[in-house]
Formats: sequence, C-alpha cells, structure tokens
Amino acid sequence: MSIIITYFIAPDDTSAASIVDSGPDGVLGSLSCGNFDAPEAVIEWESLLTGQSFEALVASDEPHTIADPGEEGGPLLFVISAALQGALAGASADRLAGVGELWIQERAAEGEVFDPEMVGDLLSDLADLARCAEVRGHGLYCGMA
Repeated sequence: MSIIITYFIAPDDTSAASIVDSGPDGVLGSLSCGNFDAPEAVIEWESLLTGQSFEALVASDEPHTIADPGEEGGPLLFVISAALQGALAGASADRLAGVGELWIQERAAEGEVFDPEMVGDLLSDLADLARCAEVRGHGLYCGMA
C-alpha cells in the first residue's frame, strides 16, 4: 500500500484540517512525497537538527497530532514543531545534506533504504517550505493519506 505524505503551510490548525480534507491542490506552499513513516521521520530530523534526543521528543508528544484517522480511516494530520520548523528554516544546504546522510544511516540500521538524492531534495524542499512559513507567520503541517 502506498502512503502519500504532503507537507504544507497553513495559518492555523483549523485551516490545516480543512486543507488536508480537501487536498492541498492550489494551496501555495505544499510538497508531496511518499512511503515512509512521516511522524517518526520528523522526530528523527528534529533530533538530528536540534540535538534533542529522540526519546525526549517522543515524551514531549511530538509531533502534535491535529487529526487522527482512527477507525474512520481519514487522513492523519500533524503539525511540525516550531523548533523543527525554525531549524529547517535556518539550516544551510551543507547542514541539510549532513542531516540527510545521518538520517539515511539511521534508516539503514532499521533495514530501510533511501535514495540520497531523494532525501537531499526532500529536506531542501522542506526547508524552503519552512522558510516560507516563517516569513508568513504560519505553521508547517503534514498530512498522510
């Protein structure tokens, strides 16, 4: 089964919920990708970018879920933490490349294989979205369907 992951910008949780329900088509500032555990990935990226431990981030209930599919089977929606959004927005291309390499190594230890070019493009595009969100004073969200 394929998982579609969409990162997008929204002014608040309510707006994000309406966007994820209707789809981000036409929304300025979105990025789609697929087939990895997005909630776990954002925790790992935040850990790598900020130095916080994975366990501490999980204990602090990151990422914060806005909508859980539950038994209805709807989309999962969560907000990217302000710390991760800020770290992505402020990261240089070299820093993002290093984080991408470390994340690929972490995932390889769990038996997952990711294309380095795809990871580099993903983190670079996500950082661009984070910068755009910061300029607008909006949040960065992730929806999975």
